[in-house]
Amino acid sequence: METFYLIIVVILFMLAIFDLIVGVSNDAVNFLNSAIGAKAASFKTIMVIAALGIFVGATFSNGMMDIARHGIYQPEYFYFEEIMCILLAVMLTDVVLLDFFNSLGLPTSTTVSMVFELLGGTFALALLKTTNDPSLDMSQLINTDKALSVIMAIFVSVAIAFFFGLVVQYISRMIFSFSYQKKLKYFIGVFGGFSATAIIYYMFLKGLKDATFITSEAKLWVNGHISILVPLFFIASTLLMQMLHWMKVNVFRIIVFLGTFALALAFAGNDLVNFIGVPLAGYSSYLDFINTPGATPDTLLMTSLTGSANTPWYFLVGAGVIMVVTLVRSKKAQAVVKTSVDLSRQDEGEESFGSTPMARSLVRVGLLFSGNVNKIVPESAKQWIETRFRKEDAILANGAAFDLVRASVNLVLAGSLIALGTSLKLPLSTTYVTFMVAMGTSLADRAWSRDSAVYRITGVLSVIGGWFITAGAAFTICMIFTAIIHYGGAVAIFVMIFIAVFLLVRSQIIYKKKNQKEKNSMLQHKELFSNTTKDPLTVFREYTYQQIDKLMGVSIETFDLTISSFIKDNLRGLRQASGKIKFAKQHMKQVRRVGTVAVSNMENSVTFEKGLFYQQGSSFATEVLYSISRICEPCYEHVDNNFTPLRDQQKDELKGVSDQILALMKQGREIMFAKNYDHFDDYQMAAESLNKQLGALRREELTRIRQQKDSIKMSMVYLTTIQELQSMVSNLTNLLKVCKRFQDL
Repeated sequence: METFYLIIVVILFMLAIFDLIVGVSNDAVNFLNSAIGAKAASFKTIMVIAALGIFVGATFSNGMMDIARHGIYQPEYFYFEEIMCILLAVMLTDVVLLDFFNSLGLPTSTTVSMVFELLGGTFALALLKTTNDPSLDMSQLINTDKALSVIMAIFVSVAIAFFFGLVVQYISRMIFSFSYQKKLKYFIGVFGGFSATAIIYYMFLKGLKDATFITSEAKLWVNGHISILVPLFFIASTLLMQMLHWMKVNVFRIIVFLGTFALALAFAGNDLVNFIGVPLAGYSSYLDFINTPGATPDTLLMTSLTGSANTPWYFLVGAGVIMVVTLVRSKKAQAVVKTSVDLSRQDEGEESFGSTPMARSLVRVGLLFSGNVNKIVPESAKQWIETRFRKEDAILANGAAFDLVRASVNLVLAGSLIALGTSLKLPLSTTYVTFMVAMGTSLADRAWSRDSAVYRITGVLSVIGGWFITAGAAFTICMIFTAIIHYGGAVAIFVMIFIAVFLLVRSQIIYKKKNQKEKNSMLQHKELFSNTTKDPLTVFREYTYQQIDKLMGVSIETFDLTISSFIKDNLRGLRQASGKIKFAKQHMKQVRRVGTVAVSNMENSVTFEKGLFYQQGSSFATEVLYSISRICEPCYEHVDNNFTPLRDQQKDELKGVSDQILALMKQGREIMFAKNYDHFDDYQMAAESLNKQLGALRREELTRIRQQKDSIKMSMVYLTTIQELQSMVSNLTNLLKVCKRFQDL
């Protein structure tokens, strides 16, 4: 029996390694996005600073391990086998869930996942125990007070982080403006001193009490002299920062380096429990089990877990090594960082998210509120404020998403809030705090213009929604896993481990394929937006033709599938066509946004005129797709409701014209691809002839309706289809005209 549970402990630590790898890929955004977004230094330099922060922070994390030991469940009411069941289910759920979000490139909360997994697993066994033993109740088994305080701290931190990010950044921008170099001689010493003091206070003075290498006497001395140490730190750091400024050193860059180190330290100190806290609780439980004479897994209550953790230093250092290696090598970490940086970018560019009704409503409310505030603010005050927010004066490094002022505020504020939570032993979500601070500072900096706000808000809502999905999924999946392990025993354990490994391997394969597929597109987008591209017009033209060619390919496929499925009364085919059309619409919106921003970055009049033709061409190409959508929707509804199908004559008529349109679409795509418009006049004549044929079919169907020879419902769908086919043919012709002008101009 001891051997079996030893194997379980080994499995827990193996899963912890996977969890560290997956978790760091997710949480790297927390301490890298500001330094990378502001291009404060080279990528290698930023990584070295973050790695040092992780190592130091790992030594501060011992006190947080208590959350996994007795923060959610009451261990004195659970037997050894029950605790091991919960802990194993938590680790299996955590690894798979976090890897799923990383593959999507979305940051999610490792703290939320761990807390709700522990809650779900504990709830499952508590439910079974209270059912079998009426003398027990849920409040005895679940540490409801602590669980509630942890959950409230996590979610309240969202509002706090956003509010303080907004306020502090607004004040900072009012002081420094975007042209911050002019104000440095007056304020940089105090700003740098305050930033450094906040970091030192929360990172070291508050964190020292949990460090494994500090003696109790030293901790008592530090705690007793904080009121003296803090003012001394402030005075010393203020003088140091001012002297560095006089020595022509960029103090903001120093603050960013210090903040990156501090936030990495806070991350390791606060979040390490999310990755190794559960295995360490399992290891501690196993030691108690083998050291208790006569103990059996189903009789030994885990009262020992009620005590504080005393984690051996080599576990913390080992975890730090794995985290650093993952940080440097993980491609998924870079994808998650990109999502956060894109949403806080100062300028417009390629937006990763679309538009949603809620985002549009929030933008309207924001504009209404802003308009009302502007009415009561004096004109002179508004003019002065505008001078602080002139984006054209912004000092940005080459390729930076925002400046060093905002990066400094992001890091100092987020690090302070997280470290404060750590000192109170509240596992605040580092992802929640850093992400919402970044969103608050970007809003204060007016990075969300009217042309981009709806996309940024959609992105924020998507990330926040992902957090809530994480909470629900973590609770539900872990509850189910716990029940399966409890009843299935060893067989269920190894089956679930196999499934988890399979899902991880499959996720890696899918991610690599997706990543390889996106590389060419990313390179082209980089050229498209780069100011140093040798021939932006050539790149823009190639991009335009490539995207229109892709859209035409999708249009041909979905049109053929829609018409053939409608003729055959095939609901499954229409459902597939509807899904493909929906995806293509979203992709086309993204493509048009990319093209619009590319046009705005081009200066000469000829290129701008090309941009107008691009807009017209993409509009006609999109209209072709929307015509197919307007055909598919009523056809799908008609077939889904089992209404009267097409008559044989109508099938023959529709099949005949659809084959001709399909041939016309393929011919037009070939002409655009070859860029050879010698036979354009023949193409145009064929399209006109086809439109006349469609008009004749429409008149014939109207005659049949008047004579009441056909089902009204079926006739209306048929007429809609014919009308949209006419629109398609016209848009195909117009698309080819615009592409010809686009090429010849």
